[in-house]
Amino acid sequence: MSSPFKTSAKICGLSTPEAVRAAVDGGAAYLGFVFFEKSPRNLTPEAAARLVAPLRGGPVKTVAVTVDPDDGLIDRLMATMKPDLIQAHGKETPARVRQIAERSGVGVIKAFSVSSSSDVDQARAFETVAEQFLFDARPVEGSVLPGGTGARFDWTLLEGRRFARPHFLAGGLDPWNVAEAIRLSGAPLLDVSSGVERGPGLKDPALITAFLDAVKRV
Repeated sequence: MSSPFKTSAKICGLSTPEAVRAAVDGGAAYLGFVFFEKSPRNLTPEAAARLVAPLRGGPVKTVAVTVDPDDGLIDRLMATMKPDLIQAHGKETPARVRQIAERSGVGVIKAFSVSSSSDVDQARAFETVAEQFLFDARPVEGSVLPGGTGARFDWTLLEGRRFARPHFLAGGLDPWNVAEAIRLSGAPLLDVSSGVERGPGLKDPALITAFLDAVKRV
């Protein structure tokens, strides 16, 4: 099932000016920056602030990707990077997502690890507290990363689903399977990280451009 809406994309795990420029020039709607020490894409809030400074006031939304963030990190992000959205990619409860939104003053993207339809159903409990949803593949047992591993789930689990909030499809995306992903899931938003890298955490501007070009063609 194809999406009836124009698909938009988020390039996640950015860490260099060159990758940010490729994402912006290619038409990405969202740019994601990771704040999780175990990730090869981890940044400090201050480093992210330098990367997003030229983008302020523009059409591209910046996203601070966190995993069970404490209040200290939220405060530091809002004082430095000043993201448009915060992504909660851990085991945050609806109450915690509400707290993050209230403390930061920006919307929250709640991420869910998916391996079955019941995992998708979890989103219902967050409809009044999250601004957007993100459905990612459940990491393999023992993985220290909640996402960005290149793993893929059954995209048809999202087919025909309707949510109170816009939702992203993530996990296993790359420039060559964009059309398939949209056809099977109907997702209006796509999120890619490892699928546009030449190595762990090393974004390839050419792959970013190719991914965004593929999104435009669908």
